[in-house]
Amino acid sequence: MKYYLVAGEASGDLHGANLMKALKVEDSETVFRYFGGDKMQAEGGELVKHYADMAFMGFTEVILNLRTIFKNLKTCKNDILAWQPDVLVLIDFPGFNLKIAEFAKENGIKVCYYISPKVWAWNQKRVLKIKRVVDKMFCILPFEVDFYREWGMEVDYVGNPLLDEIAQFTPDEEFRKKNLIGDQKIIALLPGSRKQEIERLLPAMLSITENYPDYIFAIAAAPNFNESYYHQFIGSKKAKLLFSNTYNLLHHTHAAIVASGTATLETALFEIPQVVVYKGGTISIAIARMLVKIKFISLVNLIVNKKIVTELIQEDCNTERLNQELVHILDGEGRDQMLSDYKGLLNLMGTPGASEKTAKLIVAYLALK
Repeated sequence: MKYYLVAGEASGDLHGANLMKALKVEDSETVFRYFGGDKMQAEGGELVKHYADMAFMGFTEVILNLRTIFKNLKTCKNDILAWQPDVLVLIDFPGFNLKIAEFAKENGIKVCYYISPKVWAWNQKRVLKIKRVVDKMFCILPFEVDFYREWGMEVDYVGNPLLDEIAQFTPDEEFRKKNLIGDQKIIALLPGSRKQEIERLLPAMLSITENYPDYIFAIAAAPNFNESYYHQFIGSKKAKLLFSNTYNLLHHTHAAIVASGTATLETALFEIPQVVVYKGGTISIAIARMLVKIKFISLVNLIVNKKIVTELIQEDCNTERLNQELVHILDGEGRDQMLSDYKGLLNLMGTPGASEKTAKLIVAYLALK
């Protein structure tokens, strides 16, 4: 079968690569063509465009890059039409991928969508479009099944790819020694991987380090930046800088301050108490507050539909509040309660195997058509 995949971000590249690997097990005659990244390219097939030329964050950045976005859309549509795949597999990245899904449907190409758009967060009527242009939806958040059902659409929950990544992780027991960390407890700082996130969040995170002399602060650094970039924020603050070592950091850490996003769920799956933080551009935040209809921003709270972790958003992400919430989870009842609540989250998440389950469902669906 000919599979055309579209992933527009680093996370989509990772999930796309794992799905490609699983599809090769289920279908010995796979041929791949895709928008993606290095990880997908390592699985074979033909890379048409790298996600580095596609990912734009926030309302303002999207508006400023509309010309590039439209050019990428045109390239993708023309390439799909020329290649005529047996199925189009879209991975997250909804602003782009829902337009591609509509185009594919109009041209008689089957559409599978892996990792649902967050239509439950705002403008829920987009589900009506999804019902029209997507043949099979594979969700990675358990509450999405009931959400779609309320709109009259049956979808499959395949588990979460993060469970797969964590299950495959082998801790480095020499981690402390290699990074010159003694027996002190670690507080991990995860400021995100995008330039805007880091510049807005890391200074606030680092503002509290002097209040905890008995702890080691360690920053999970993104590989797309160098040490000098981070040192402009660190200055004279005492903080370790660790590149491409996030899971080892979480495995050895005591508590964490985490940028809202996938990392909040990863931190919870490692059962590390955390404070979630988020800061956006003034215009983007104003628009979001008008449009977004959900009670929480962190995946941890959204999945269990209650507050487990504290979310410090925009002006609340300051030194005073960070200190207050961090102290709450370092020891005592606040820490114990969060660890207890994580058990319910783990039960809802299910078991590893999202890529394998999705691949089996795609191949079975194609066999019926």
